Amino acid sequence: MRRSMLLAVALAALIPAAALAEVTAITGASIHTVGPAGTIENGTVLFEDGRIVAVGTGVEVPAGAKTIDATGKIVTPGLFTPMGQIGLVEVSAVDGTVDYIQRGDRFSASFDVASAYNPRSTLVATNRIEGITHALIAPEPSWPDEFGNQSKVFSGLASVVNLGDGSDFLIERRVAVVVNLGETGSDLAAGSRAAAFMVLRTALDDARDYGRNVPAYEQGNTRQYSLSQADLETLRTVLDGTRPLLVRVNRANDILRVLELGADYDIRLILLGGAEAWMVADELARARVPVVLDALGNLPRDFDHLNSRLDAASLLAEAGVRFAIGANGAAQNHNARNITQSAGIAVANGLAWDDALAAITLAPAKIYGVDDEIGSLEPGKRADLVIWPDDPLELTSFAEQVYIGGEPIEMVSRQTLLRDRYLNPDAKKPPAFR
Repeated sequence: MRRSMLLAVALAALIPAAALAEVTAITGASIHTVGPAGTIENGTVLFEDGRIVAVGTGVEVPAGAKTIDATGKIVTPGLFTPMGQIGLVEVSAVDGTVDYIQRGDRFSASFDVASAYNPRSTLVATNRIEGITHALIAPEPSWPDEFGNQSKVFSGLASVVNLGDGSDFLIERRVAVVVNLGETGSDLAAGSRAAAFMVLRTALDDARDYGRNVPAYEQGNTRQYSLSQADLETLRTVLDGTRPLLVRVNRANDILRVLELGADYDIRLILLGGAEAWMVADELARARVPVVLDALGNLPRDFDHLNSRLDAASLLAEAGVRFAIGANGAAQNHNARNITQSAGIAVANGLAWDDALAAITLAPAKIYGVDDEIGSLEPGKRADLVIWPDDPLELTSFAEQVYIGGEPIEMVSRQTLLRDRYLNPDAKKPPAFR
């Protein structure tokens, strides 16, 4: 018996400290759960082994738990940027660092960018130290390459990732199939919006026919389809409701045509961009189609954005449309962290504060079907959360500490390192030699 006890002690000594689950308690905070519990004043969040154990007042903190006193501070779920390519690009002007564009005829709808995601990208650290814990990574079209290979109306498959350091960065792979309509779709379909819709309908018809004739197709005894077999298989999952179409579209009339298409094929839809979605908000609410909104858009930068306005989020909320707040252009990658500013501007233009916080946490999680794991602070969910010294939607507020999977991340990025280097210069040597 004595030998067994000695052996057990010896084995325990060999277990790395990280393997022993540490219980962490954040106490005394104003906790915005974005869940059924609402806002809890002077509350405690208890988490262990990467999962939330308890949230509330009067939570018993186990002996030996690591305790963080957050009195007077705010705790929220980790933020979720619902559009972009974090981890798929470093410098957009350098082709070798851009992994979210696909050209050519071999793949379109089935192009899966998740295989190229780089958790060590400098964009990951830059964004996560400001509260971003999750991101949608999605393919995008681009101009033809030097060989004439073009992007297609279908861009491929989007996934949801966490911005932690671990190898288990995928929250959910292939959550939606990305398709481009409107002005972008017109450019990809020989210069006509109508042509882009015809490409989409033809592809869905082909996928339906393919699904009914798979054995004949594999034996070569069927007609030719407009897409590859891999693309047809992917679109079958859209037709059977397994995954939605994530449609890049902004003009109100185009949005109505998308709703008609969704009803014709009985498929799930998510709108991406939605500059003029407020103009057809009632129709979107009736169809229960959510919008991932660029809440900073208020300029007519092209004919698809003529009616952009800063109070679009509040108008969608009033109509009962589910929406998430994102960004557009380069801001959705290098500056995805600015979604707090987008949400704050939406509040300044009529959106309720709680709705704005939900639009950058729980709403995108619901839209992409991962709200059982992330988006709110509830027992059983991932311990992805942020401690803020003050209102996170204020422009001058910065995250104090971010937790991903229950682990505190190092609040350092390439930008902070450069800042500190040049704020505290070593006069003995010129910068190039430090």
